[in-house]
Amino acid sequence: MRTLPRLYLALLNGMAVVAGVLLAWLMVAIVVSVLMRNLALQPPAWLFLSTEYGLFYLTLLGAPWLVRRKGHVQIELATAVMPPPVLRLFSRAVALFCVVVCAILAWKGADLFQMNFVRNDYDVRAYFTPKWILTIAFPLSFGAMAVEFARFVVGSDQLLSGQAGIRE
Repeated sequence: MRTLPRLYLALLNGMAVVAGVLLAWLMVAIVVSVLMRNLALQPPAWLFLSTEYGLFYLTLLGAPWLVRRKGHVQIELATAVMPPPVLRLFSRAVALFCVVVCAILAWKGADLFQMNFVRNDYDVRAYFTPKWILTIAFPLSFGAMAVEFARFVVGSDQLLSGQAGIRE
């Protein structure tokens, strides 16, 4: 039974590593593209396309890891003045709302992925790219985010700290 949580954590960390590599790639690709344009050269189409897809994957693949680490943006103004019992209840309610939203997006994303795969849809711009390569990230990322938010609903750890400026 301990194997499944370890595999899940490895998946989450692997997604975060890919997101980190994509962030580094975006920096390189943008610098190369700007340099080429300043030298009156036309950057290859795949360079622009890779940055476009990279931004998409970077966001989706890194999000579940950020939820696990509580690295998401939150407004602490209201939670900082809440008494601890109210904060615990509010934190669990916010996490439950996030679970519901992420589960719906994962389900709709899985539906979109399945439709793109069955219909053999392509993203037609510089290259013919199968759309399922893009849409597979929706159920994977939003499903993992639903799991991570669910940990804050049923676990002992709270999503919201109630301490203003703790991350600064």
